[in-house]
Amino acid sequence: MSHTPHELAEEFPAHIEAMHALKAGDAHFARLAERYHEVNRAIHRAETNIEPTDDLHMEEMRKDRMRLKDQIWAALSKAA
Repeated sequence: MSHTPHELAEEFPAHIEAMHALKAGDAHFARLAERYHEVNRAIHRAETNIEPTDDLHMEEMRKDRMRLKDQIWAALSKAA
């Protein structure tokens, strides 16, 4: 299996423990993190031509990942 860039642990390396705690104790955060991983994996599969997609769909997925990342960061900041 190849390395998937933009994993949350790489995006927020100083907040790995906080992410684990929030996933365990906050169902909304857990859903955000899971959705982020789903979108991130789909983008990676498209970028590596495992599951090619058109430019518009790729742009929509990247925007979705960015929105999710912003929401995750907001939750991490609030929890700190």
